[in-house]
This record gives sequence, C-alpha cells and structure tokens, in this order.
Amino acid sequence: MNTHESNGQTQGTGRRALLGAAVLGAGGAVLGLPGAARAADSRSAGQGAGLKSLPVPTIIGHRGASGYRPEHTFGSYQLALDLGADIVEAGDLVPTKDGHLVCRHEPEIGGTTDVAAHPEFAARKTTKVLDGVSTTGWFTEDFTLAELKTLRAVERIPANRPHNTLYDGRWEIPTFEEVLQWQDEQTRKRGKQVWIYPETKHPTYFRKLGLGLEERVAKLLRKYGKDKRNSPVILQSFEPTSIQRLNELVDNPLVVLLSSADSRPYDFVDAGDPRTTADLITPKGLRELAGYAQGIGPTLDLIITKKADGSLDRTTTLVADAHKVGLVLHPYTMRNENPFLPKEFRKGTDADAYGDAFGAFKAYFATGIDGVFTDNTDTGLLARADFVNG
Repeated sequence: MNTHESNGQTQGTGRRALLGAAVLGAGGAVLGLPGAARAADSRSAGQGAGLKSLPVPTIIGHRGASGYRPEHTFGSYQLALDLGADIVEAGDLVPTKDGHLVCRHEPEIGGTTDVAAHPEFAARKTTKVLDGVSTTGWFTEDFTLAELKTLRAVERIPANRPHNTLYDGRWEIPTFEEVLQWQDEQTRKRGKQVWIYPETKHPTYFRKLGLGLEERVAKLLRKYGKDKRNSPVILQSFEPTSIQRLNELVDNPLVVLLSSADSRPYDFVDAGDPRTTADLITPKGLRELAGYAQGIGPTLDLIITKKADGSLDRTTTLVADAHKVGLVLHPYTMRNENPFLPKEFRKGTDADAYGDAFGAFKAYFATGIDGVFTDNTDTGLLARADFVNG
C-alpha cells in the first residue's frame, strides 16, 4: 500500500478521510464550532464504525493512567480504561534480544524496572549511544523475553509521584501480543470497543541492530486482524520514515509525533536530512506528512508557545494549518503536577502537588486540538465535559 502524493498535492487518502470525518465533523470546520456543537458532532459520529466512534476532544491515557500507577503496566492500562479513557497508549514498543516486542518507554530499563536489584543481571549494565546520546543502564535488546519477565515495573518519576511507588514490584513487563489479547478481552467484558495507541521507539537504532520494529508490529496486527483502516489501533512514531514504512505494511491510522521546533527526528539525523521539526510544521511540511499519515502528535509547546518564565505565550497556526490538509492533532502531554504545567497554572512549589490542571486543559482545548495525551484520565474527562458543555 502506498499513499504518497505526487507534486505536493493532497488528495486525501481513505484512512485520512475517515479520521478527518471522526474529528472534524461535517464540513471539516472544528475551530468555529462551540463546545456543545462539537460534543453533538462526536455523539452523532459514534453511530458509525471505526474512528468515528471516538469523541472529540479525545482523551488518551498516556502510558495508561501513569499519574496513578507505574507506566506501561497492565495496572496502569486497566485503570485508564476504568477511569474512562477513549484510547489507551499501550504501549511504547521496544524489542527483546530474541525479537519479541515489549512495552517500555525506553529500551533502557534501569529507571522503570527493578533490574538493578537483580545481581544475576549486574554484568548487563552498559553504556550505549542511543540516537546520538550516550546512555548508561540496562537495555531490552540485551535480554530475552524470559529474562525480562523476571523483572517488575517501578515508578519512573518517584520525586513527582511518591504515591505511585506503593505499586513498585506489582506488575511485570507486558508484551505487545499480550496487550492485543488484553484489548480483545476488555472489549468483550466492557461491551464496547477498546482502542490502543502504540508507538515504535527508536526504530532507526533497532533496525541497525537487526531488530526492525515495523515488520514485527505489522505481523502481530495481522495475526489478530487489527491491520485495517477501521481497526482500533492507531500507530505513532517520532521518526517519519517509520510511519512511511508502516504505511506500506498496514492500513491502520498513522500519526507522526513531533518534538520541539528546533529538534530533528533521528532518522533525519541518520540520513543527513537537514530538516527540523519547524520545517515539518510549515504548510509544505504538513502537506508532505499528510501524504502518508493521518495525524500528528505535537508537543503542547507547538500548539501554544511559552515565554522564558514558562507561562503561555502565543497560540500558533499549527491547528488550523494541520486541519487544512486533513491531519488531526493529538498533542502531548497533560499532567496534573506543578512542574509539568504552564507557570500560570501552578499552585505552590511542591513538585508533587497538583496545580490548576483544569485551567490548562481549557486553554489547550480552546485551540481546536482533536484530543490530548494525559497521565490523568479522570481530570481530562472532567475538563472535556467542562469544555463541551461550557
């Protein structure tokens, strides 16, 4: 399958048209719709199949309900569903030595598992260059799946989330295949379709190790019949070439993740492509992305810039520009704790204290974004209710 456009023209692939219909509503005009109208649009869209069943703005459980449980565990994924997430980001996909895909935020697992407490793996600690950055720790590609299954997950940011450390050691590392099985099980139990939003992590790095991610993802999706345009699995990556590769292998909705404006996707760095994220979010760059992707996942700072003191500054044209070429926007990441909020929404100085997250959600929803990744599903859902009913 190939949906690349010629001469820079955007014709609108079937998948992009479907995703656009789900989030743009009749006529594709999001920015002018009041909250109540947008809510009505999403409810009526729910009568259809596939992505049309998702409400707007979509609340995406970031690594599950990672504000309350150690990330990328079934405890976190399950809680996100229980809280009402529209989609669960399950998970960030990295390979094992023997070629299985597991869910970890990074291949280095010293900060998210108890591997350091396992003397049998002490010699596995090493330093590698990961996407140009020297990184020391333990890496999934140096472990078999059986070995990884002896480890247990721990809270990644205990300074901000000391309450999550209560659950350290409770859950093992899930595989992507287990996630697909869990998705089916939860769909049956709940009587409604459960959606997931996995990400290929460091695909250039792993391809050079002979552990290509995209083919493994596609094989599992085909095995479980989830490689179609209406399948409840949205795929994402920070590397545009990974999304292009997936575009050739599966029909799932695809999303290009975008970091800070001055950053360069690592596949661009590796290939000597001088373009930065700033180039990708120009009208020309967005048209190119729309040739093989259906959405973008920008950092929130690309939606509203920040001043030097961390307060919100200027709303960019990214939402309008992306919508013009049929792309949806699912920016990341909303968190309740003070350090992660714009300055004007912080309360007090405690690192683990909550600020005015509702105020921050409102500011970002007002830009017309189609959804958002959040560590706090319940907060996001209440904020959406305020927005669409306000």
